[in-house]
Amino acid sequence: MATTTTVMVVEDDPAFLARFCRIVSQSPELSLLAAVGDLASALRAIERQGPDVLLTDLGLPDGSGIDLIRETARRHPATDIMVITVFGDEQHVIASIEAGATGYILKDSLPDEFVALISQLRAGGSPISPVIARQLLRRMQSPASPAQAGESRPPAPETVLSARESEVLGLIAKGFNFAEIARLLEVSPHTITAHVKKIYQKLAVHSRGEAVYEALRMGLL
Repeated sequence: MATTTTVMVVEDDPAFLARFCRIVSQSPELSLLAAVGDLASALRAIERQGPDVLLTDLGLPDGSGIDLIRETARRHPATDIMVITVFGDEQHVIASIEAGATGYILKDSLPDEFVALISQLRAGGSPISPVIARQLLRRMQSPASPAQAGESRPPAPETVLSARESEVLGLIAKGFNFAEIARLLEVSPHTITAHVKKIYQKLAVHSRGEAVYEALRMGLL
């Protein structure tokens, strides 16, 4: 029997919480592990068990979802984390990525085919609302950024990526998932996973989005 993807939903708006729970419950591919509306309950839930996918808002009544992202990434590195929020400002986006989020979707642009986003996340993709993607690109392409000014900081020796690791990271930055990268490079998915783990170690990061962000900041992409 095929295993289902377990999902935990953290959302303080009752209407959105009900919507997410209904979507998850109606999909044969997904299983609702927990649904809570505050940070304290969410932290207790991840102490008991880590979900395959965490869907979380940032503005919770008793704290920030970023703290939950950070704690989940620490306790359960295999969990894929997607932010679903009204906050589209740079500070929240960057903080979420640095904490360990892989996807970032604005509530006002939530697509009907929401299950497909979860599948994309589990396949190694990083679902991001277009307006957020453009914001990140503008940040990286800003004339004031070191990379544009020709002042990119040389990476420390221990963070220098091999040619294949750079190739893998470049494909991740273009939006390919791990299975697609394996096919493109004609290697096994296990080999790609091994490369990604080495990339994470060298860049001291915990997610695909954070790896791309850090590599751009260091001038490695």
